Amino acid sequence: MAFLVFADGSANLPKSMLEGIELLPCEYLMDGVPQVYQGDVDSFDAHTYYEGLRNGKRVSTSLLNTQLFLTRFSPLLEQGHDIIYIAMSSGISGTYAAARIASMELMDLYPGRFVHVVDSHGCGFGNGLLAVRAAELSRAGVDVREAAAILDAEVPHICQYFTVDDLNFLKRTGRVSGMTAKIATVLNIKPILYGDSSGHIVSCAKVRGRKAAIETVVKKYEEKRIDGPEQRVCISHGDCYADAEKLAELVRRVTPDVPITICQHEPFSGAHVGPGMLALFFRGTER
Repeated sequence: MAFLVFADGSANLPKSMLEGIELLPCEYLMDGVPQVYQGDVDSFDAHTYYEGLRNGKRVSTSLLNTQLFLTRFSPLLEQGHDIIYIAMSSGISGTYAAARIASMELMDLYPGRFVHVVDSHGCGFGNGLLAVRAAELSRAGVDVREAAAILDAEVPHICQYFTVDDLNFLKRTGRVSGMTAKIATVLNIKPILYGDSSGHIVSCAKVRGRKAAIETVVKKYEEKRIDGPEQRVCISHGDCYADAEKLAELVRRVTPDVPITICQHEPFSGAHVGPGMLALFFRGTER
């Protein structure tokens, strides 16, 4: 391969999409007990995890620190490899900044080697799809600097729209106010959220009821999708598989032949969106 591709557990990739991608672990506390998530979404017990959140268990997450990147990347650079790391959004985590500090330090230590950190402005499949694209470029023998430019240019085209079932999880992380969460719960208001051009999670619509929320997410896909062989549709969910299947069914009505991957949403960012989160990721004209 022309260069090595790294992502982390937040990329939400099943084994079928991990060819040529190495994952870094994500750490979190669940009711004060340390947990290490290596990124194996296929064997992640989503029901137990999200049921724990439903029953009041508290999860706190931490960024991937600079030392982790230095430790993992140094031996590979010494062996003559170049590296591209696809980071979760700088708008929601300090991981990108930590990786950038490490990359600059490493390139000073290993002149002639190249370490590039892509700010995905996303999370879940929002950075996972970019990692898949990076691995494809590496297998194709694309020069690492050219690949870095291609991936940075692709960031604005990775669309990610989602809805949540319980705004109290976003309230805990400060993304909505307590009053907003209370009113939305009483009125059965469901927000449509997305990762904007700066990587922050913002609302683009509010609808009443789950059915309307799913239909609104599909309308975003209709409006913004780019048809073609590079289109991949991915759906992740917080222990609500039936809703994920319904979302996939509606997507297939728009584009019957598009490949769709459905999997549970990983625990690292799942702590912030909660059980019932339902997300659609695809390549689009813009976010």
